[in-house]
Amino acid sequence: MDCSSCGRRVVAFSRRDFLAKSAFGFGALAFSDLLSRHSALAAMPTPKPLTPVQPPLPATTKSVILLFMQGGPSHMDTFDPKPELQRRDGQRLPDSFKVDDLSLQFMKPTDGKLMGSTFPFKKYGQSGLEISDLFTNVAQYADDLAVVRSCYHDSFIHGPALSLLQSGSILLGHPSVGSWVLYGLGAACENLPGYIVMTDGSLRISSSGFSSGFLPAIYQGTLVRPEGAPIQNLTPPFGAEVQRSLLDQVNQWNQCHLAERADDSRLSAQLANYELAFRMQTAAPELIDIARETNATREMYGLDKGPSAKFGRMCLLARRMVERGVRFVQLYNSDWDGHGECGKNHLENARKIDQPIAGLLGDLKQRGLLDSTLVVWAGEFGRTPVMQGNQGRDHNPYGFTIWMAGGGIKGGKAIGATDEFGFRAVEDKVHVHDIHATILTLLGLDHEKLTYLFEGRERRLTDVGGDKNLASRLTRA
Repeated sequence: MDCSSCGRRVVAFSRRDFLAKSAFGFGALAFSDLLSRHSALAAMPTPKPLTPVQPPLPATTKSVILLFMQGGPSHMDTFDPKPELQRRDGQRLPDSFKVDDLSLQFMKPTDGKLMGSTFPFKKYGQSGLEISDLFTNVAQYADDLAVVRSCYHDSFIHGPALSLLQSGSILLGHPSVGSWVLYGLGAACENLPGYIVMTDGSLRISSSGFSSGFLPAIYQGTLVRPEGAPIQNLTPPFGAEVQRSLLDQVNQWNQCHLAERADDSRLSAQLANYELAFRMQTAAPELIDIARETNATREMYGLDKGPSAKFGRMCLLARRMVERGVRFVQLYNSDWDGHGECGKNHLENARKIDQPIAGLLGDLKQRGLLDSTLVVWAGEFGRTPVMQGNQGRDHNPYGFTIWMAGGGIKGGKAIGATDEFGFRAVEDKVHVHDIHATILTLLGLDHEKLTYLFEGRERRLTDVGGDKNLASRLTRA
């Protein structure tokens, strides 16, 4: 076409033509901008991810020891006495008790008869806190325990319930509590992992329980064996000098590899792990060498008694870990899944852990470490008050118990309540997210601000829930 003013020939372009011809130019501009940002980021000093940081809020806790009873201990047999359940032992549930909204795994609540506990409860300490005969040793520290009897969630299957307790989500791939703590506060010890996991080995545990999930891999828990070599292949075969030389060369190659894959947190975590493993070759053997512990200490933890020896060693090592600055220690004991002969199951498990846990509390206390160490006792859910099969109890997530001690906790108290039979939390209900919010608050972290951008959303341990007011109640005399 011709221009009406000057008569020159003008070529007309449609909007589609314009976009098609300029697309490569826009792409080049965008790519140039990305390159400049990448160069700027590369020039910035990269902080070490495990560098310890000052808690943003006032903290009463420096370290956490999580005692996890895998399988689901019965609350009405341990820390939640039910006199009415005892009185109605063997009876059917009264018609007035509504159970339509309860969904359990293997049975309906109306299928079985009420089953009282075979373990009597007694009052302990100046507080008169009621604890069953399963835990006569732990009961000696009743005035240090804050028992939360109104915990609940909605998952009655082990897998999702375990995931919820350990990561705040029923979905796999979310970071564990310990990983969030390490992400928020860093590691206080240079020669040991900041997050250590141990198990008594009676039930296979899933690594998802101490996984870093979508957080960088450096924040995952480290599984340590309480006996023998703490970590496989830790002893250098050629001596420290040769090991250092080999490690320097491997790190050089890995750094070149990482430069082209900066978004792969697994490789950067591996680099950090190599360095930590080199330092641990001296620190880890010293950590598990308990030969210098006194006979009184060994007796305190029950190390020389058959049933309690293994978990006692784990509890002693947990004390030694927090003493050396380990931020989060997670101990597993199992199996509490008492579908049949629940009383027998719980008695056998209590014999393994009662004295060791009491020893841990007493040892931390006498060393002045309990004030700065939060001890948490929990399972993935509770159990039903009605009988299942041969004197067993089914899973029950609608009402269960945890307890906390140390780390600023004011003990000798029970918070919340389940109904008269122990089916549901009915008073001062505490969701799992509230428990996690409490742990983070005591560590000086705001659970609403401790976030990580993943898949376009700022994620957090407590998801969209969590009430930190429980922390103030637990620390109030």
